[in-house]
Amino acid sequence: MADWRYCALTDRGIKRKHNEDAVVAVPAIGLWAVADGMGGHEAGDVASSMVTAALSRVARPDNFSVFVDQVEDALNAVNQTLRDHATREFEGRVMGATVVVMLAAEGYGACLWAGDSRLYRLRGEELEQISRDHSQVQRLVDAGLLSEDEAENHPNANVITRAVGGSAHLVVDVVMFDITPGDRFLLCSDGLYNEVSREDIRDTLMAGTVDASAQSLIDGAIAAGARDNVSVIVVSAEVSA
Repeated sequence: MADWRYCALTDRGIKRKHNEDAVVAVPAIGLWAVADGMGGHEAGDVASSMVTAALSRVARPDNFSVFVDQVEDALNAVNQTLRDHATREFEGRVMGATVVVMLAAEGYGACLWAGDSRLYRLRGEELEQISRDHSQVQRLVDAGLLSEDEAENHPNANVITRAVGGSAHLVVDVVMFDITPGDRFLLCSDGLYNEVSREDIRDTLMAGTVDASAQSLIDGAIAAGARDNVSVIVVSAEVSA
């Protein structure tokens, strides 16, 4: 049996006046999520908080597929709520948030996401990105027009193509993955990976407890300038006694 250990942290960073990120952890049902309010839009902090609040209210059924469906339904419902709120309070201007959700069961899990908040899995010494950014730059990479290295420094790297609240019809991507004891997972907003290299993320996840790893990732982003809010959740599948 796996014993879930986790640490969830969020920080305003150095440059931003407000923290528009939000995190939620409900280990009793195997749910963790990071939401990133869309910078430059209206009330991003409200949007991200509404997304995580909706996820925190999801109840886990016995059937995992139904669980995935219920989380997707919750995201679709808050998508409409955000659009209605924007119409009433902000004259229809967009307010929204990217989101990445990890659901875990014994031996397998699911990732649901919209936008460029990410889920990684560390297995041994290999760090794998499970989610795939919904961004203009990722489209160019997928089309073979940009390399991964070129994408990291592209001027449009922060332009996303999907978010909760971003359009009338939300499309949530879902991918299943396996979980083995010893795996360590990272959910994060772009404020982390835009400041901390993939190699440093991997090395930090490999060292210390989930609490130490999470704090070191936040510290690393701040040391690099933390131009954006930064949020991390480190989750470890450990073998229980």
